[in-house]
Amino acid sequence: MISPASSAPEGFLCLVLHAHLPFVRHPEHEDFLEEAWLFEAITETYIPLLQTLEGLEHDGVPWRLTMSLTPSLIEMLNDPLLRRRYARHLTRLCELAAKEVERTQHLPAFHDTAQLYLARFTRARTDYTKRWQGDLVSAFARLQATGRLEIITCAATHGFLPLLRVNPAAVRAQIAVAVQHYTETFGRAPRGIWLPECGFYPGLETVLQEFGLRYFFLDSHGIERAATPPKFGVYAPLFCPGGVAAFGRDPDSSQQVWSSEQGYPGDVDYREFYRDIGFDLELDYLRPYIHRDGIRVNTGIKYHRITDRTEAKEPYVRAAALAKVAAHAAHFVAARQQQAAALRARLGRAPVIVAPYDAELFGHWWFEGPEWLEAVLRALAAQSRVQLTTPGEYLAAQPVQQLALPAASSWGHKGHHEIWLNAATDWVYPHLHVAADRMAALARRFPKARGLQRRALNQAARELLLAQSSDWAFIMSRGTFTHYAAQRTRGHLLAFNELRDALLLGAVRAARLAALEQQDNIFPNLDYRVYSPRTKT
Repeated sequence: MISPASSAPEGFLCLVLHAHLPFVRHPEHEDFLEEAWLFEAITETYIPLLQTLEGLEHDGVPWRLTMSLTPSLIEMLNDPLLRRRYARHLTRLCELAAKEVERTQHLPAFHDTAQLYLARFTRARTDYTKRWQGDLVSAFARLQATGRLEIITCAATHGFLPLLRVNPAAVRAQIAVAVQHYTETFGRAPRGIWLPECGFYPGLETVLQEFGLRYFFLDSHGIERAATPPKFGVYAPLFCPGGVAAFGRDPDSSQQVWSSEQGYPGDVDYREFYRDIGFDLELDYLRPYIHRDGIRVNTGIKYHRITDRTEAKEPYVRAAALAKVAAHAAHFVAARQQQAAALRARLGRAPVIVAPYDAELFGHWWFEGPEWLEAVLRALAAQSRVQLTTPGEYLAAQPVQQLALPAASSWGHKGHHEIWLNAATDWVYPHLHVAADRMAALARRFPKARGLQRRALNQAARELLLAQSSDWAFIMSRGTFTHYAAQRTRGHLLAFNELRDALLLGAVRAARLAALEQQDNIFPNLDYRVYSPRTKT
């Protein structure tokens, strides 16, 4: 709980991790390349984070953390097919790591690191299959039950809401499905939401309020450019008209972790992400552990440190990396203490410093990230100048805040929509808008559908939601996996239009519908009437 006024800290710190991946599931293929996105994130981020947080809980550390688990990620983590495939992936990874221990036994620069990987993968497999029995979502839910972890939701398929607002029903459905899904998963309604890409526009707050959400997050300029100037800047939430609170991102704490120039993950002693044995070793040696077509992929086994801005990389030294973890964690905590003291003196009140990051930074992109997070949480728990909190806890203790409407914004490049709307992606949105209009029209035309007709309407809604994922536009903008992203967008839109035509003609084919339901099986309890303004889930 937040300390009483008599022992109030100089400031509060709200650490937020946004855990998200697009829904990728291909039962029609035995081995699908892009499913590795999930498998890598589980091994390198979600399992290490759970191990870290459970370790803190075991040691009685009074930590606090806010974390989004997006609906699409939860659906994949709970999917039986993907669970089986991930368990198979872990087995292969352990086998490869064991071979690497043997291969490097006469390579002292790499052998200790090979043993590190074998130990980590073996523990991950034991925890995943035995400790958690494949159910990571329930493991996170148990941590939430302690009161230390606050899990929040996100839009159903991470649709970029400012670009979907052309059809209000599309935005409303993204929120309605998310809230229903969270409630089904965790047994209570969500308190907060991570807006996809922190994308906000004036008017969105009314949708959030309708579904009982109490707070969301914005990039700093969304707060700073509010309709009424924020008295405390980004260091206090703003209450929108209607009462939903907007928390702004602190640029200082973000830069120390995110910046490619000044951020901790770029240190020369940390592990190099872009040097993997999947591209370094002989193909025949790797073949059992990569894609069955012989496509080289990242295995997660990497032996080099960042070293410098050069192609020549030195071997990774774990002890040196952990020494940097300790130094960087101490630096982060000291910086927050100094920042809180300076802000309190200037503002006349204890600031709340919001530090949000992509969860996948910790462990996947930044190998030592979970160790850094653990060190930060332990250090903060051992002092009293800056107190860890969650947004829900903070609002309960500080219910009086300034009233102001934030500005349209995102945390993308230049602060608005350029990453998702540009020359590479502008073809997408007219199709999404037409499909949303058509879905709303279907919901009005068939208000009480039953049987095959209802199933087809529900599946049409699934296909539309999947097509709306902001990930596809982001991938196309980045120029990586562009064919897959475009194919997913087109495929879901084609499936939607096929189902719509069949519904209007009264010619839904049971076999074809079943195939789509089996392939795109997200949100099994989805009710297509979320596209009707008369229906609230």
